Amino acid sequence: MYIYPKPIYNISINIIEHTLSLYIDNELFKIYPIAVGKQSTPSPKGVFTIIRKILYPGGPFGVRWLGLSKPHYGIHGTNNPNSIGKNISKGCIRLYNEDVIELYDLVLIGDTVEII
Repeated sequence: MYIYPKPIYNISINIIEHTLSLYIDNELFKIYPIAVGKQSTPSPKGVFTIIRKILYPGGPFGVRWLGLSKPHYGIHGTNNPNSIGKNISKGCIRLYNEDVIELYDLVLIGDTVEII
């Protein structure tokens, strides 16, 4: 019996372009539109990991939360879909709820997130 290796998922977030790119085994899989931090509360830049996954986090976080190794920051859904494409959050990365559901189902705790 052959055991297939686990795919490697990486996320690259481009603050200026308002995009989140998901790579599977270093191949671009999908690009999602996002909202990022506003000028007074910018999204952090750097390389982080996903350390927590929460279904239905409540409040303004939409239907999923992917917590980053940078405390108090994450990738989450939104109850305000009109915010996507804007610099409007307190530093977190917002996606449409249907997009964050797809992302949540694919990525694992420990996967890398680079914000540039």
